[in-house]
This record gives sequence, structure tokens and C-alpha cells, in this order.
Amino acid sequence: MTKEEKDQIIELIKQEVIPATGCTEPVAVALAVAKAKETLGAVPKQIQLFLSANILKNAMGVGIPGTGMFGLPIAIALGALIGKSEYELNVLKDTTPEAVEQAKQYIQEQRIQIQQKKDTEEKLYIEVRVHNGDDNAKVVISHEHTHFALIVRNGQVLLDQSAKVATEKNNNQIKLNLRKVYEFATTTPSIELSFIMKAVELNSKAAEVGLKKNPGHSLGNTILHQPKKKFFGKHSLYAKILSATSAACDARMAGEMIPVMSNSGSGNQGIAATIPVVIYAKERRKTKEELIRALILSHLTVIYIKQSFGRLSPLCGCVVAATGSACGLTYLMDGTYEQIAYAVKNMIANITGMICDGAKPSCSLKVATGASTAILSSMLAIENKTVSAVEGIITDDVDQCILNMNAIGTKGMSRTDELVLDMMTHKN
Repeated sequence: MTKEEKDQIIELIKQEVIPATGCTEPVAVALAVAKAKETLGAVPKQIQLFLSANILKNAMGVGIPGTGMFGLPIAIALGALIGKSEYELNVLKDTTPEAVEQAKQYIQEQRIQIQQKKDTEEKLYIEVRVHNGDDNAKVVISHEHTHFALIVRNGQVLLDQSAKVATEKNNNQIKLNLRKVYEFATTTPSIELSFIMKAVELNSKAAEVGLKKNPGHSLGNTILHQPKKKFFGKHSLYAKILSATSAACDARMAGEMIPVMSNSGSGNQGIAATIPVVIYAKERRKTKEELIRALILSHLTVIYIKQSFGRLSPLCGCVVAATGSACGLTYLMDGTYEQIAYAVKNMIANITGMICDGAKPSCSLKVATGASTAILSSMLAIENKTVSAVEGIITDDVDQCILNMNAIGTKGMSRTDELVLDMMTHKN
């Protein structure tokens, strides 16, 4: 691998593994609203939003940091009142109790209208139109959570990059495969990869908050303490991994005001790709260099899979993130490249097909399922046991297995988003 390729991959990781406060879908909506307010030059009197189905699905039931409230309206109102676009996915970090009260009043005044954008095939699409007297502005975020595709004020186009991201990705993004991911993670000087330790700091802190405060469904604490029924030892490595991973998700999905290190636009993916690897390394007393390489292997595997998957899909992102985690765990078990490939195949054979039914507190259950499956997959792999090419969607070529999973998550489940959103919006 050339130095130029390694530099490109490092830059790619730094672009995709970034801090985010709160669920990235409502935060991205708040970011678009904040940019629209700034473009307008005043707090808008009225806000209209046109959102893709995936954005709606992932923003309806999740806690908004610092508010004690759930869903889009409070995120939108805060974006209009105190949001700063320069903060990107930390756009709401200046939230205060006073701002929350003002936002509640803003909502009560019925200044916000939300609709589904039905004439777009883009799964990540946010269109904001704001008005204040004779002035108006329009902002569109698409394809990526922080990519401003269009900015217009009073009919004058200030920015139009509607096709830029897709074109740049197709032309400039380095093409990965699992072998290249492994080679990069295991041969690049570890000092050049040490930036990944920020993920350890942020996501471990989120786990601590989840265990201390018992937010959401308190899955992390329930797994750790098993207050009524005992299923496995409190101090077992298995329990510690599942507990810490789900606790971080408990905190994030319930709306705790804490940043986490995301991956490919998802905080839960960042958690699932980080925490199991960190806990295993700590309990097995692995060196810092081994931890760094395992985390890079985990996170870069997620980035690789998401290259052809897209930001949002009907398939739960925890499946992808836990596949990365399985690679990191197998590496820490002194696994070879072949055994890491076995772990990937075991993951794909097991939980491919887990649906995404929106971001919400119960995502901690899916994160725990992903972590559990990563452990099982790695245990089998290190014993040279893998699902074979005569079984299901698995082939001899691990990269083709990944493409098969991606095809199921996009083409095969294309109706799933519509069905899920319909169920979510038509509850009795």
C-alpha cells in the first residue's frame, strides 16, 4: 500500500468518525434550520420542512439532548432559536433550560410544519423553508448529514452543490476491500492512527453516563446487575461488553447532553464499533497499540461496508457496526486475516435482515444484539469455524458476502421503509 493510499484512508476515517451530540437525524434537521435562520438573518416566523421517509423515521421517537423531550419539533425550534451551523453535528450544544422553554413556546405558536418529501429517491434529504415578513430562505441538506446542497435567500441562489457529494465520492474516494482494510490497520505506524483514541474517550464516557443515570430502558444496568433473574455472571466479559455498549446507547437515545464519536453519520454505529473492542482490550490487558489497531480495523470496516450501502437504509446500522466490531475483536484474539474474514461471514449469516424502525431508546436492544453476535462470530472464527459457501447468502469471497448483505439491505428491503413509516404514523 502506497503512502498516498494510506494518507487518503486516514483522511477518510477522520471525515467519517466525528463527534455528534444527539441522534444524527434530528440534529441534521436542526442544523439545516440553523443554517436557514442564519441565511434569513433573523429567527423565522414560520418554518416548513420537507423530509425523506428515512429522516422522519429516525427522528420521530428519539430524545433530544438537554430537553427531556422527544421528536422533531423541539429540535427544530432549538435550531431556529439557538442553533449554530458552525457546530455541525453539535449544533444544539448551547441548549439551556431557558432556551428549551422558549422552544416550547415556539412550538405552541404553531410556527412549524413538517411534511414527507415524496418526490425524492434520496434517503437522506432535508429541505427547510423559512419566512420572516418579506424575506425567505431555503436550505437543503442531502446525501450526508452535514452536506449543504442548496442555500437560497429571497430567490437568489447562494450555494448549489446538489450533485457534488455523489460525484466526488465516485471520482475521488479510495476503493476499499476487506484485505486493504486489514493491511492498513495492521501496518500503518500506530502513532498515525492514535487519533482514534478520542472515540474511546467519548464513547466510554457515554457508557458511564448510561450506567450511572439509568436513562432510556436502562438496558445497560439491567444486563450488568440482573436484579431479579441471573442469566450470566455479573463480572463476565460477555456481560461487561453488552452492558457498556447498550448503556452508551441508552444515554444517547434518551437525550443525554453528551457527545459520542459517530461513524458514517451514526452515533450508534460509532458506539457499536468502539465499546466492545475497548472492553475486550481492557479486560484482556491488550497494549495501547493493539487497541488502536483493533479500533481502526473496526471503524474502517464499517466505513468500507457503508461505501456501497449509503447513510440510511431499511437495514439496522447496528448490523454493519457490529460486523466491524467482530473484526476488531477477532484481531485482539490474535486472529489472522482469514479468521477476521470468517468473523465477517458469521455476522452476515446471522443478523442480516434486522430492520431499522427509527432511532429511539429501544435501539439499545439492537446494539446489544449486535455486540452479542460479534462476540459469537469472533469466538467461532478464532476456532476456524465459519458459515460455508453452500449456506444461504454466504460465498467464498468475503467482499461478495458484504455486497450480498448490502443488496438485501437496499434492493431487497426497498419496501420496508414505507411499511415501517406507515406503521409508525398510524398507531392507534
